[in-house]
Amino acid sequence: MNSHPKFHVKKGDEVEVISGNFKGSSGKILEILPRKQQVLIEGVRIIKKHLRKSQDNPQGKIAEREGPVHISNVKVIEKKAATKTKAKSKKEKEPEKKAA
Repeated sequence: MNSHPKFHVKKGDEVEVISGNFKGSSGKILEILPRKQQVLIEGVRIIKKHLRKSQDNPQGKIAEREGPVHISNVKVIEKKAATKTKAKSKKEKEPEKKAA
């Protein structure tokens, strides 16, 4: 029934963390995990993952990547650039028509 939940953020939005251990940090949303209601934010909550030796990593490796932050702890700073430019261009055109 709840196949497609609606969130206040999208992939690519510029967001700020408003609570929790990473409060105050900001970045771009890389991915949304709808089942867990979490988001991955670029440069926020970097975790280290130890990788076992394999063909790709003959020496083994400690990989750093972003960890998830709950979506309720995130506030939108700026929407995607495409949606922002459309909104601005409409607002700029309207006053010109009224003035003429």
